[in-house]
Amino acid sequence: MPGAVLAPTSAPGYPAHVRIHEVGPRDGLQNEPATLPPDVKAEFIHRLAAAGLTTIEATSFVHPRWVPQLADAEQVFPLVRDLTGVRLPVLVPNERGLERALAHGAREVAVFASATESFARANLNRTVDESLTMFTPVVARSLDAGVPVRGYLSMCFGDPWEGDVPVTQVVRVARRLSDLGCAELSLGDTIGVATPGRVAELLNALAAAGIPADRLAVHFHDTYGQALANTLTALRHGVTTVDASAGGLGGCPYAKSATGNLATEDLLWMLNGLGISTGVDLERLVATSLWLARRLGRPSPSRTVRALSHQEPRE
Repeated sequence: MPGAVLAPTSAPGYPAHVRIHEVGPRDGLQNEPATLPPDVKAEFIHRLAAAGLTTIEATSFVHPRWVPQLADAEQVFPLVRDLTGVRLPVLVPNERGLERALAHGAREVAVFASATESFARANLNRTVDESLTMFTPVVARSLDAGVPVRGYLSMCFGDPWEGDVPVTQVVRVARRLSDLGCAELSLGDTIGVATPGRVAELLNALAAAGIPADRLAVHFHDTYGQALANTLTALRHGVTTVDASAGGLGGCPYAKSATGNLATEDLLWMLNGLGISTGVDLERLVATSLWLARRLGRPSPSRTVRALSHQEPRE
């Protein structure tokens, strides 16, 4: 394809393979002003799978009042749950959300915690400890049903109300989520203020607390243009799962300073150039993001999508 990645260079110190945890259909679309029909959301997920993504966060079983863009979870999930070879985790906020998810055949779920009190109040209307108490039966019931749980931990580096977040505070909540039984923890830079030095500091502290890199994922926002640099730092510290959003969709409805997620295409361009395998076809993914951008009525914010968008996308 025109403008394709140059021949990859072997990069010592980096993993040979990275698993991309695609969050566009959930974290991306939940912050879009436009609400897409269920069949379009389902087609988006099918196109992502066809591009080679093997973990796609499909939707959220949260109350429609809180995230109206995902009020159609019961309509969307049955349209995608039979995809073969694809993990389709869904977000559940509480036991009621878990019941809905399990009733519709969810095989993986995620809970969403905060490292800060201010964001816990804004997002969950609870203190940090109260939210962890709420998640305890959710995780226990999931594991009893044979359904693994991912724990999201937001505001790991900075909070719009509290400023810099102490590493010890993040480690404490991460340890609690781990002890509950979360198989994987996703470290969220929700407002995009992290820098490589702070990423290294947190990963080292988590390792010292008994949470190794192979149980972690990173979830960076690109507010200050640091998402790729932060990702490289995480990879050098042994992290091999990276959250990203096709076309750079998303932000956070409860933190207005949060800009878009790291674009999956931008991540792929970098990983391809390092010779790191992902199993994802960049050309097909760009075509998917262009297809979705037309349905959202706005251009994709991904730099890589924009750079390659002179091509005729494949429908």
